Order: sequence, then structure tokens, then C-alpha cells
Amino acid sequence: MNSLITNFLSLLVFLAAFAFFDHLIDERNKAQLEVAGLREAARISGEMLADRDENDRTRTEALNHALSENNDLRRSVDDGRQRLRVKAICSSPKPDQTGAGGVADAGTAELATDARPDYFTLKDQLALSREMILGLQDHVRRICLR
Repeated sequence: MNSLITNFLSLLVFLAAFAFFDHLIDERNKAQLEVAGLREAARISGEMLADRDENDRTRTEALNHALSENNDLRRSVDDGRQRLRVKAICSSPKPDQTGAGGVADAGTAELATDARPDYFTLKDQLALSREMILGLQDHVRRICLR
């Protein structure tokens, strides 16, 4: 009878150990699945950060190039190597108008000297706005819609 009880208790211990071992295997599998999910999330996050950084670098380079071109033009205008011309039509005065007569050929209209800084400021702001808009569009396409 003693051996029967001993065998029964041994069987119970074995079944309990087997159930515990089976539970440990399930927990390990769940943990491995969670780790795989976290690795995939980290990979995707890394790719998104790399895309963001590439977008920022590309747009910053484009902006710096546009601003550099604007500065080159500003120096050329200041040095007199280039002129800022205004597309304008100067109509001749009507015969019935009184006052000072107009000049038949007054030459090409040019931007006034005191208006030039405003022109270049607007040109710089336009370049900045353009790159910001393009950068946001790229961000939405490459990162948000992923």
C-alpha cells in the first residue's frame, strides 16, 4: 500500500511538473511573440525617423540653395552687374490731357532702389514657404500615410 501511495504521489508530482513546464513554454512563446512585435515596431520607427531625417536634409539643402541664389542675385544687383526689371507698360498721354508731356521712349522700367530689400525679403520668404510646404507634403506621404 505504501508503494501505491508513493507511486500515486510521484504521478501527481510529475503531472504538476508537466503542467508547470507546459505553462512556462506558453509564457516563453508569448514573450517571444511580444519581442518580435517590439522589434518590428522599432524597425518601422527607425525607418520613419530615417525618412524624416532624409526629408529634412533634402528640404534644408534645397532651401539653402535657393537662399544662396537669392543672395548671389542681391550682390549682383548691388554691384550693378544685373538689374531688376519691372514688366510694365507706360502708356503715352492722351492728346486731351493737359500738363507735362510724356517721354516717347523712357526706357525699361526698373525696381526702385529702396524697394529692392523688400523684393529680396519676399523672394527669401517664398523659398522658405515653398520648401516648408514640400517638406510637409513629403512628411505626410512618407511617414503619416505609412
